[in-house]
Amino acid sequence: MSVLVTGRRAVPRKYIPVLVTACLFVAMFVAGGVRYDSFATGQIVLNVFIDNAFLLVVAVGMTFVILTGGIDLSVGAVVALSTMISASLVTDQGWPPAAVIPLVLAIGAALGWAMGCIIHYFEIQPFIVTLAGMFLARGLCYTIGTDSISITDETYTALAQARVDLPGGMSVSPSVVIALVVVLVAAYVLHYTRLGRNVYATGGSEQSALLMGLPVARTKIAVYTISGFCSALGGVLLSLYMLSGYGLHAVGMELDAIAAVVIGGTLLTGGSGYLFGTVLGVLVLGLIQTIISFEGTLSSWWTKIFIGLLLLVFILLQRLISVRRRT
Repeated sequence: MSVLVTGRRAVPRKYIPVLVTACLFVAMFVAGGVRYDSFATGQIVLNVFIDNAFLLVVAVGMTFVILTGGIDLSVGAVVALSTMISASLVTDQGWPPAAVIPLVLAIGAALGWAMGCIIHYFEIQPFIVTLAGMFLARGLCYTIGTDSISITDETYTALAQARVDLPGGMSVSPSVVIALVVVLVAAYVLHYTRLGRNVYATGGSEQSALLMGLPVARTKIAVYTISGFCSALGGVLLSLYMLSGYGLHAVGMELDAIAAVVIGGTLLTGGSGYLFGTVLGVLVLGLIQTIISFEGTLSSWWTKIFIGLLLLVFILLQRLISVRRRT
């Protein structure tokens, strides 16, 4: 195994991107604390989780897909479709949330399952299939309505306003708790189940996985189903965060999710990566937004610029690690 020697300990190269992301997050947090008053507090980190709980859930699903060497461009549109279905059924049709939320999750999982089947059995590139899925989901949003639909249901409002108290006077929203549960369940699946081992094996080399008799078809379909489910759940969390459904919600979220996964150290070619890195990637993206809002003089577009620069740096880092592994 390739290692990087630091002092007396040898760090496996596969851990380097995650360590770099962790160091980057700590450095940004310290720099923010030095520059801005009231920045270096635990609640600031928790606020990043609160504002990005839906992105974290979507990024978890994207991690499964990228680990197999695939990509899912439909996640943002599925998030928007989930908000529209939720808002339409709850507000316009009077459905109870207990019936709407499972339906939304089932629709998201079904869309992901369908795309996974097309990708594998018709041997079409994931980029093309999920791009078509993106247009389909976004188009379905506008068949429901072209305007924003407010959600005034008491259950949604109560969940949106609820807070889970933590020691030290800090608090998080229920959405953060849900997102962290999703992360824990996904981490268990990836590292302690047969499906997780198959995901890594398929991403490492699909041909080798087939020769070993692994269920590649089932694995690829499963990861897109998981991604669709996570996108729908992210849409439910976004509808709680925004208390509305809108066809233009989550425009570009698929790129944010991919950026979070890559910055978190998961290889775009598949086979290597960790969910803890994805969590750090989401935190880094959220902290960039927080720093820019604290600065007050920078446009929100600077967020995209910084994210783009980080992506380039981490892709170059991945390339360097891959080259050194071969030598």
